[in-house]
Amino acid sequence: MSLKGNKKIGFFLMNKKGFNVLSKLINNNRHIDVVVSSRDDNLQKDYYDDIKNLCFNNNILFFDRKDDFLNLIHSDYLVTIGWRWLILGKLMDRLIVTHDSILPKYRGFAPLVNMLINGEIFLGVTFLFASEKYDCGKIIVQKQQQIEYPIKINEAIEIVSNLFFQGIEDIYKKIESEENLIGQAQDENGASYSLWRNEDDYLINLNCSSEEIVRFVNATGAPYLGASLFIENQKVRILDAEIFNDVQIENRDIGKIIFIDNGKPVIICGKGLLKINILLDDKSQESILPLKKFRIKFKGKVI
Repeated sequence: MSLKGNKKIGFFLMNKKGFNVLSKLINNNRHIDVVVSSRDDNLQKDYYDDIKNLCFNNNILFFDRKDDFLNLIHSDYLVTIGWRWLILGKLMDRLIVTHDSILPKYRGFAPLVNMLINGEIFLGVTFLFASEKYDCGKIIVQKQQQIEYPIKINEAIEIVSNLFFQGIEDIYKKIESEENLIGQAQDENGASYSLWRNEDDYLINLNCSSEEIVRFVNATGAPYLGASLFIENQKVRILDAEIFNDVQIENRDIGKIIFIDNGKPVIICGKGLLKINILLDDKSQESILPLKKFRIKFKGKVI
């Protein structure tokens, strides 16, 4: 399906969100001028090959981020989804940036993960014009959906992907009807920022409540590497955990195992108890449950 006035839309796409949106646009017979993608070593599965194959199978022009494509893209609009880098220079005037939050809150990096860790009850996405300061441009379209906890990151990604698709459909319809894309300035008084995350940020703070830790575990699981702790010098990954009914503990020593429930360790948190259902060795990625001994103390982030 062509856009009125022969307007063409291209995309900078990465990860599962980018793949999901691309798939839905193709299924909806939307014209896609070009796709640029990149690998992401921080994910268990980055969907790069899936995006590339989808483009080739549907005759969509495809570039890798490392390609010399700057003078080969002639799209009237370029939309980013899941993209991790700033796009400056001659493409900036045609650029529509997307963000995994309801701006102006959670500007910056890893907003979806940080929103889930913080227990936000609404997930949302924003389409905005590019600006020199990241995530500060004028807002074109926003979509949001209320969620309930517990929720894992994969389910949240599906929700956000659907919101991105709804938003890009609104933009396609505006362009088809030859409407001007008009942005509204953000309210700086409501702005907040979300910081980038690295390997250190997978480490659990056991001083938190079991409720907070379960949110953390669920937010950092696949496609990410998974929340981590240490047993002596062995790094382990916790991929699934749940709140366990607390008891009165006279000497509350955080991180120690207090019970074994159906072969699963229950450990003491700053508030409440945490039952670990899936526990893997970080190097081998093999399960280390059931544990070989009871007297184990898990160690996490020191604050």
